[in-house]
Amino acid sequence: MKNIFHPQIVQELIDRINELTPETTPRWGIMRVDQMMAHCSVAYEMVYTDKHPKPNAFMRFILKTFVKNGVVNDKPYPKNARTAPAFIIAERKDFETEKARLIGYLEKTRDLGIPHFEGLESLSFGPLTAQEWNSLFYKHLDHHLTQFGV
Repeated sequence: MKNIFHPQIVQELIDRINELTPETTPRWGIMRVDQMMAHCSVAYEMVYTDKHPKPNAFMRFILKTFVKNGVVNDKPYPKNARTAPAFIIAERKDFETEKARLIGYLEKTRDLGIPHFEGLESLSFGPLTAQEWNSLFYKHLDHHLTQFGV
């Protein structure tokens, strides 16, 4: 898996995002491109903002036990997989705003780097290694950029 903390990989992702247009359509699924970018930003919002509440202890146990490995391993996500409620973006968003926001999160993640993420606590999964954060971020974004053909 590529390293989202490496400047060259971040630039590759930004280049792929820059290939998107408001008219880009998905190869599968029902999200529009603006919704997809907002959806991808949720993972970063959970790290950089207080927008999303921490799940209760029982839900965290369930997430750590049954969901975490599928999110942080190297195995690609299947098409049309279910997503957590916080990641569902039902309303349309402004394309340029979401594009700039997603790129900003990528650049912030790159700039903070591996040391910042080593042992950083996830709202859902507890402390993660930098490699687990890399998998969580890169695999998700790559999945959706591939969904939209870039």
